[in-house]
Amino acid sequence: MVELTRTEHSLQPDARRLVPRPFLPGTASFGGPSERLDLIVARILDLAPDMQGRLLADARQRAIGRYVDVESAWLMHFELGAQNSVHLGSVTDLDQRLLIGAYLTMGYAYEGAALTNPSMVPFGDAHEGAQPFIMSARAIGEGHISSVAFFTGTVGRNGRVDFDPRFAYAGNGVRTAPLYDRDSFSHKVAELDFVNDASSRILSAVPAQFTADQLDGALRNVVESDLDPVLVADTVRMIHWLAASNYQLDFDPALPISQHLVSPAAPSESHGMEDARFVRFVDDDGAVTYYATYTAYDGMRILPQLIKTTDFHHFRMATMSGPTVYHKGMALFPRKVQGEFAALSRHDHETTFVMRSDNIRRWDNAEAVLIPEQGWEAVQTGNCGSPLETEEGWLVITHGVGPMRRYVLGAVLLDLDEPAKVLGRLTSPLLEPAEDESIGYTPDVVYSCGSMVHDGRLILPYGYADYGIKVVTMSVEDVLAEMS
Repeated sequence: MVELTRTEHSLQPDARRLVPRPFLPGTASFGGPSERLDLIVARILDLAPDMQGRLLADARQRAIGRYVDVESAWLMHFELGAQNSVHLGSVTDLDQRLLIGAYLTMGYAYEGAALTNPSMVPFGDAHEGAQPFIMSARAIGEGHISSVAFFTGTVGRNGRVDFDPRFAYAGNGVRTAPLYDRDSFSHKVAELDFVNDASSRILSAVPAQFTADQLDGALRNVVESDLDPVLVADTVRMIHWLAASNYQLDFDPALPISQHLVSPAAPSESHGMEDARFVRFVDDDGAVTYYATYTAYDGMRILPQLIKTTDFHHFRMATMSGPTVYHKGMALFPRKVQGEFAALSRHDHETTFVMRSDNIRRWDNAEAVLIPEQGWEAVQTGNCGSPLETEEGWLVITHGVGPMRRYVLGAVLLDLDEPAKVLGRLTSPLLEPAEDESIGYTPDVVYSCGSMVHDGRLILPYGYADYGIKVVTMSVEDVLAEMS
């Protein structure tokens, strides 16, 4: 049996942590008659100037210590409101814009319900035996909407884990449109079954790399064309949805990474960004990039997405395509294998596959590697994050689902050169819910989205009961020795 060391850490959701989010009554996002926003704005502008001043001062005072740079959010939400209200275009006074923006903002407790499913990666150089790390977590707030929160800390000798102090608030960053790739865009359009005269005209009118303005021009041209208006309307709506799912998110580099919150910023993510699996990827030339796969959910369908960053201040979100990336649970290998990108997936809901591709955003083939064998994984088996490279092979932490939908963790070892070859696997669980980890939003569940190795020890953060996060450490050698 592997000897486990549970650390003293227990990270639990804190409803005091807030971010400002748009609140636009009378729009598609928040319901009500379309004129309601105009009525509210008119009501605010009719207030006496001294009352407007007192309301703004009060809003500023209540925001102190609870939000980061809330006035920038107010101005941004004012601009969003201006797209839906005939009154706002004529408002030029800065204080009035701030006040209206405050009315069009809501506080959101982004981890008010749960803080779970962590993913840990080394970040930066080790110093005196201590390796800095970044840990992401699935933060769940009102409406069960998931965001990606961050923690920082160090792992020392013998697996000692120290987390840096958390800040009282986080920021959302600034969302911008990226440079789009026509080939990737076209591939996804085909996958969504929207290849038609309208989409063909749109995509043929943009260059190989195109901007949001160039796409808007192509969309306007097809709207004004002689094509069937219904076909055009459906296609334009889909193109807008797809384009909005690809974006950049920038945070102030002067702020600590643990103060960044990657929250839903696209229609495809309106119901959450689930289970980000981060990996420190080293390319053939030695360049280091951090990738994460996550599931975007809009309430009806899921969309596999990829995060790319080098510094955790600037992020690029992009859609992935191919028949083997659907469903949840994709995890990238930390380097190319035999000259190709490789990843684990569970697109049939229950089996672990190895995928290979020459394009990190497109996955068209998969080979089954792990099928459920033991009773504790009879419902399904899947990865708990990216494979960890050891001299003996790729160490993969797995999850298994058994009776009463009880989640436990296991482990498997894959061949370094041929990862579809299984060298060994545990026949009994590596980690099961302890008694005090069985009660929560989802009982009897332990789950992880990524671990790391330091000084010969596996550092495994895990979510328990879909409520909080704990950390367990163990000897990598002991884990491998238990495999058969």
